Amino acid sequence: MSIKVINSGLMTTIQDKGRMGYQASGMQVSGDMDRYSASIANALVGNEDDAPLLECTYLGPELEASEDVLVAVTGGEPKVLVDNKPVHAYESLILHKGQHLKVVSMEEGTRAYIAIDGGLDVPLVLGSHSTNLKLGIGGAEGSKLYNGEVLNTGEPSELAKSILSGDYHIRHTDHEYMAHHHLWQESNHGDSHEIRIVLGPQDDYFTPEAVKALDGAVYTISNESDRMGYRLEGEAIQRATQRDMITDGIVFGSIQVPPNGQPIIMMADHQTTGGYPKIATVISADLPLLAQCSPGSKISFKVISVEEAQDIYIKFRQALKEQIALMDKDSKEEWPDSRPGVRNYNLKIDGQLFQVSVEEIK
Repeated sequence: MSIKVINSGLMTTIQDKGRMGYQASGMQVSGDMDRYSASIANALVGNEDDAPLLECTYLGPELEASEDVLVAVTGGEPKVLVDNKPVHAYESLILHKGQHLKVVSMEEGTRAYIAIDGGLDVPLVLGSHSTNLKLGIGGAEGSKLYNGEVLNTGEPSELAKSILSGDYHIRHTDHEYMAHHHLWQESNHGDSHEIRIVLGPQDDYFTPEAVKALDGAVYTISNESDRMGYRLEGEAIQRATQRDMITDGIVFGSIQVPPNGQPIIMMADHQTTGGYPKIATVISADLPLLAQCSPGSKISFKVISVEEAQDIYIKFRQALKEQIALMDKDSKEEWPDSRPGVRNYNLKIDGQLFQVSVEEIK
């Protein structure tokens, strides 16, 4: 099976969980910027969690199916069309042969993820399918997608086959519980989004006043921001010492502070090492939210402990597992009506679950 790229969009690349285990050799990790949304997209079509999928920024691609295929679109708040008719994000969609899927804009956030059943069939490079544009490796020959390109897909899962055949109904997320726009709203504090951080490993390079002021500090993401890092604009962070430091490792979420005092948050395509002191690190659970922030967005830092960060991440992962388990359970339940053109929903009223079918009256 294959998907044809009619229009590649602004910046669409193939990504997965990244190229782990090679930073010591100087190889960047890369991978999904918003790993939460990517996981949900893959789960919606029955793929493995690390299956390669499409990541698009702002304006997504237009794709054409060569045969019936199961797809899903997630991300901040993408506006999705099938044959120019609006469809839902955060649920599996049956794209019939010859139909076109378009991600036309982002109502909220910056990035959308498009999963296709079976994943994208591209070569592994050092254990990953992820595109690294700077090195020109991974994905579609190390490049962003281009118009007219044809992407082959892998073998669809049994679940995808069952949904396409009508034996199982489509998968969808519980929007009130796990959809990304809910996390987005929960983090909204006035005109900024709260990003939680853990101090270190080199916070002792900065004045006590600067470290204390970081808690609650508001910064604006500058236009000089990309998949490699976000440059921030705001109150300069004052160094306590100008002594040199030995270049050491960088992780996704490291906050480096160059001599001008304006912090830089390292993102998915971050370099493997850095020589600027790192005052703090963004917690793993908040990286998906940060990935959806665009230039001009304001973020406010909240300092928490390592133990708090670990507890938040455990709960975050557990919630994701529960959401995927709920998708699996719902998709295998018997539905009251499976005729073409009929949409089926689970409605919960006063704690009681109802299965409802909706058909357009012509």
